[in-house]
Amino acid sequence: MKNPEMEVHEALAAINNAWRSGQPSAMSEHLHPSITMALPGFAGTIVGRETLLASFVEFCTNARVLEYAESEEQIQVIGNVAVATYQFAMLYERAAYRERSTGRDVWVFEHSGGKWIAVWRTMLDLHEERQT
Repeated sequence: MKNPEMEVHEALAAINNAWRSGQPSAMSEHLHPSITMALPGFAGTIVGRETLLASFVEFCTNARVLEYAESEEQIQVIGNVAVATYQFAMLYERAAYRERSTGRDVWVFEHSGGKWIAVWRTMLDLHEERQT
């Protein structure tokens, strides 16, 4: 039997593998229908699985990831709630520019129906450097 931290790690890896492989809709089974994302700097929110998926679809359609790395993953499980964080560094390009983005991704999961489902997300310490 897997430990809860490993199960959360696997759910998070499945989410990231889905958008990284250009198939963000595959994230759906790992996202709560009412998932909320607090935008960087808490400048607003994205509410709902379909809205969050649409933001990943837009990114995957209009950007090409050139470099991507994750490090310093930490997962804390408290009862049926888990918080997963990791540092990320990404270089991507859109039609008019390239951008290097670094920060810490934070995901909150709930254990429901026998699996871990993402219910909340934000990015902290986000730094973006645009190259034209």
